[in-house]
Amino acid sequence: MKRDIEGRALRNESGIVIQPLYTAADVQASGGLDMLGEPGAYPFTRGIHPLMYRKQPFTMRQYTGFGNAADTNRRFKFLIDNGQTGLNVAFDLPTQCGIDSDDPQAEGEIGRVGMAVDTLHDFETAFDGIDLDKITVSLTINGAAAILIAMYLAMAEKRGFDVERLRGTAQNDILKEFVGRGTWVFPVQPSIRLVGDTIEYCAEHAPKYSPVSVCGYHIRESGATPTQEMAWAFCIARAYADEVIKRGLPVDEFAGRLSYNFNIFGNLFEQVAKFRAGRSLWARIMKEDYGATKPGSMWLRMIAGGGGGGLTLEQPENNIVRGAYYALIAALSGAQTMALCCFDEAYTIPSEHAQRISLRTMQLLVEEMGLAETVDPLGGSFYVETLTNQMRAEMQRVIEETDAAGGIVKLIAEGTIQSRVSAQAYRMQRAIEAGAFPKVGVNRYRSDADAAPQVEMHPYRIDDARSQIVALQRVRAERDAASVARALDRVESDARSGSNLMPAIVDAVKAYASVGEITQRMVGVFGRYVEPVRFDHRESEATA
Repeated sequence: MKRDIEGRALRNESGIVIQPLYTAADVQASGGLDMLGEPGAYPFTRGIHPLMYRKQPFTMRQYTGFGNAADTNRRFKFLIDNGQTGLNVAFDLPTQCGIDSDDPQAEGEIGRVGMAVDTLHDFETAFDGIDLDKITVSLTINGAAAILIAMYLAMAEKRGFDVERLRGTAQNDILKEFVGRGTWVFPVQPSIRLVGDTIEYCAEHAPKYSPVSVCGYHIRESGATPTQEMAWAFCIARAYADEVIKRGLPVDEFAGRLSYNFNIFGNLFEQVAKFRAGRSLWARIMKEDYGATKPGSMWLRMIAGGGGGGLTLEQPENNIVRGAYYALIAALSGAQTMALCCFDEAYTIPSEHAQRISLRTMQLLVEEMGLAETVDPLGGSFYVETLTNQMRAEMQRVIEETDAAGGIVKLIAEGTIQSRVSAQAYRMQRAIEAGAFPKVGVNRYRSDADAAPQVEMHPYRIDDARSQIVALQRVRAERDAASVARALDRVESDARSGSNLMPAIVDAVKAYASVGEITQRMVGVFGRYVEPVRFDHRESEATA
């Protein structure tokens, strides 16, 4: 938080002044209660379902994946046995970037930060013994998302599940990837085309599957404010919607399967107001700007997850407490799904012990703390309602500013958004180092005993990486080479013709073509993205 020049007023991260006391007059001055409504009714400020958690608690979906598919399958089953109700799959960097495990570029990264996936065989192993009708799966993948979605659907079909009834989610938000994490493959326009292909394909073949989870989370982690996180996520979602609508697909045929992934670290009241404001703003956008008529098309369906940007290397046990507050934020905000970073995640892939603590934290909210007993328990607070109105207005301002500058696609393609969030991240780091932004255990309440925190490090096993390469080579030797060649030729042909690529990709993965082989055919048509590196040091200093 910042103080004004006289040291009296406080501002939250979104730049909104926080008063020492709120009354009904503040609510009225900020816009009143016109956008409040009832839970389950437009504009959904209080929640997208009438009874919310009273009817069904939030899905608990920890982010998990490491090593090979067999390693990850064992961790999946451990979490399910401990009461987890959904899976959120982490993939290693080679998989995320469309690179096979035997590619020289993958050396040292195979299975390091997530599960290594090369062919459909890996998906068959990873989900062996898991009932996909009872446990929904989220795939945290972007640049190679079309291929991994195809693998998931093909695996489910091969195991006898009805793909038309299959539920699940893929992150598949490539525009935020250009802003945040950097696991892109193709240039901006072909990347948007692929997102459109997945939405269009799933609308016809897997109508209950959510092919895109727009990820404000990583924009926030990269340096965006809470209101920018929401506003730019909405701009990105509109870009995907526009891509699909221009193909002739009506908004009500796909909008209900769009979902969101948002961050939860920061000031509790700012985060709760952010989500309440975001729900009503997105509903208004879909109804007024896109003409959606189905209530489900107007829902902001979200996972409130992670909070990784709030975790600290210093005094890692404090992250257990932070995680509990982040879970509280998500529950008070009306999230449909919750995921928590574990206390050791600032260091390493979480241990089973750490993941169980995070899972128990979410279960405690439902079973012991009463968070599932009533809807929108902070509704009616003078402070929360005022802040909700103010956050909504600020989000709208950011959207209008983005549109006036040429739109989110243009600003991302030229690196403007990236430059801005980088400057803000730099400014925040300087504030933490200077002690102007308080961080307990980092620039507050340090001790000499903090030098050697006790955290179990996840080992990186070279033998597992070698085993992954051997398994890939075995699949290549045993598959029908002619079928693979025909399928890959079709991928390339459809990429050139402008056809929806998903049918060709599905055929390719069913023939056990690899992630890297399919990606290379598309790279031959689309090329690879080259990042426009921009960082205005003067801007970051000016805003410090």
